[in-house]
Amino acid sequence: MVYYFTAALTAVLFMIDKEKTIKGLKLGLKKIRKNSPVFLNMIILVALSLYFVSDELILRFLGDGSGAIGVAIAGGLGSVAFMPGFVAFPLAGILLEKGVSYTVIAAFTTTLMMVGIVTYPVEKDFFGLKITVIRNIISLVMAVIVSIVIGLFYGELFI
Repeated sequence: MVYYFTAALTAVLFMIDKEKTIKGLKLGLKKIRKNSPVFLNMIILVALSLYFVSDELILRFLGDGSGAIGVAIAGGLGSVAFMPGFVAFPLAGILLEKGVSYTVIAAFTTTLMMVGIVTYPVEKDFFGLKITVIRNIISLVMAVIVSIVIGLFYGELFI
C-alpha cells in the first residue's frame, strides 16, 4: 500500500514539475547508494551476533524471569548500541520470538533510539556538555518509564 501511494505521489509530482522530481529522485538514489553499505554491515553484525549468542544465554539474562536485572541489561545494551529503527524493531521481534519479555524489549528499543552513549562525543560538540548530559538522563528516565508502562500493560509487572 505504501509503495503504491509513493509511486502515485511521485507520478503526480512528476506531472507538476519534471525537473524537480527527477532531481529529487537522483538525490534520493545517491543517498541510498552512499548509506547502503553502512546499513548492510549493521544488519550483518546483528544477524551474526544473534547466530553466535545462544537462545539460552539470551533467555537467561533477558528472558521472562530476568526482572529488573533484565531491564537494566537491556537498557544498558540499548544505551551503548547504535542502530536505526528499521534494524532495531525487527530485532525486537526476533527477541520476542525467543521469549524475551515486552518490558525488556521496551527498555532495549527505547534506550536504543533515545539514549546516545556512542553518539555522545558528536552530540557534545554540537550541543555542549550540559545539554548532552541532561538530554541523555531525561531520555534514560523516559525509557524506564516506558518500560514500566509496557510491563504493566502486558501484565509482566505488578505494583
